[in-house]
Amino acid sequence: MNIQEAKEEISRAIDAYLWKDESGHYRIPRERQRPVLLMGAPGVGKTAIMRQLAEEKGLALVSYTISHHTRQSAIGLPVVTEQLFDGRPQKTTNYTMSEIVASVYEMMEKSGKREGILFLDEINTVSETLAPTMLQFLQYKTFGTHRVPDGWVIVTAGNPPEYNRAVRDFDVVTKDRVRELRVTADFAVWKRYALERGIHGAVLAFLELEPEAFFFVRAGEAGKRFVTARGWEDLSDSLKAYEALRLDVSGAFTASFLQDAEIADKFYRYYLLYRKYAALYDIAGILGGREKADAARLKKTGFDEKLSFIALLSAAIGERVRKWQEEFRVQQEVFRILKEIRDAEAAGQTVVTEALREARFAAEQRLLREQAAEALSPSRERQLTAVVTRLRHYETLSDAAEPKDAFDALRTAFAADEAARKQREAETGEALSRALRFTAEGFGEGQELALFLTELNENSAVLAFADETGHADYARYNQLLLLRDRRETLKEEVMQFL
Repeated sequence: MNIQEAKEEISRAIDAYLWKDESGHYRIPRERQRPVLLMGAPGVGKTAIMRQLAEEKGLALVSYTISHHTRQSAIGLPVVTEQLFDGRPQKTTNYTMSEIVASVYEMMEKSGKREGILFLDEINTVSETLAPTMLQFLQYKTFGTHRVPDGWVIVTAGNPPEYNRAVRDFDVVTKDRVRELRVTADFAVWKRYALERGIHGAVLAFLELEPEAFFFVRAGEAGKRFVTARGWEDLSDSLKAYEALRLDVSGAFTASFLQDAEIADKFYRYYLLYRKYAALYDIAGILGGREKADAARLKKTGFDEKLSFIALLSAAIGERVRKWQEEFRVQQEVFRILKEIRDAEAAGQTVVTEALREARFAAEQRLLREQAAEALSPSRERQLTAVVTRLRHYETLSDAAEPKDAFDALRTAFAADEAARKQREAETGEALSRALRFTAEGFGEGQELALFLTELNENSAVLAFADETGHADYARYNQLLLLRDRRETLKEEVMQFL
């Protein structure tokens, strides 16, 4: 299965394991809550989906690489104590709390979350001395005499032996205690994630041209040569930083992320071409309505140039729409808080200034708890931070107003913020319309427009924007694409009949 299918299966397992009866007890006993074992190549996204699941489900996340642990750190250190047996004192051995179990309790304390995911990576590289302990852990969720708290779902991961020489094969007894999911790399699935994440356009365009370069491992004279999804994502983040800081991007730079000389060289040469096209096409001018399509020239361009142009345009739209989505969610949250304050004031239950101060404090604590839970995406962290910043600003306005006018001051400030957001929303919508018109006028309503629409349709933020704003041009061009596809299908059916 691909990584998205694995994520969905783990999501269902979490829902089942955390399902409670009417009295609040977990319906599936802890010894029947089989840990999930994700088996797949390194860098395929196993750790990433754990963070996504924890954030989406509001759970805490504790991650450990089990290969770094010894028996002592996993089950605790021995402590000699004295106990009475049949009235006679005897020396006995107890153990300090497991470092791993202690981390779970610490996370519960910091995040305020009683439920979470305990993710243990490289589980099939445990030492021989730790293997018997792991067997007990997989079935009973205990390390030595210390139990993982109820409400914590255990997910483990490992690499097949061809990727890691330290791997030890699990025997039947161990495999009978886990739910094994075998994960393979899939560019089409990763691409949807990449569009939402804002992966650099050059990376996506290159992989469209060279999909076999997305993920592979092969033997070479100097050892293993490999390229992974993690490598592409890390390369993307660094590329963006280098470009923003106007730093030189060299072949050695790309080779440090892509551990295969041939692929690294291919990507570097394509990246130089991509930058050339970025200078040739004024993307900001197109979105701003300052550039007109030269159909005669555009239709003569090669496929790699067309693909690069579409990648540049798609990346620019994607960035604008992601910003819109974050602003929209922040505004929704602030509106919810202000509505609660207004309703409480109307009922005579609170004073606006005090209620706003409490709301700001609650938002700050929420941000700190989410950060402590280690399951916060950069986008979500920006949104929570923006809510806190806005509430602090409103608190200043409320303090400066007369008590009877405090909420009017907040209403005025919110209305101004909403008007500014609506203006940016309209600008984003117009930019999307211009991008669609430029592509249709420049290339016609053929494969280039279809490819551009496909890129947009795979981005969930674009779909959310179009749905929320009722974007007419987006709907119209998609309808045209649908009608064209139907005509082609009908033509093929007629030809087959004839």
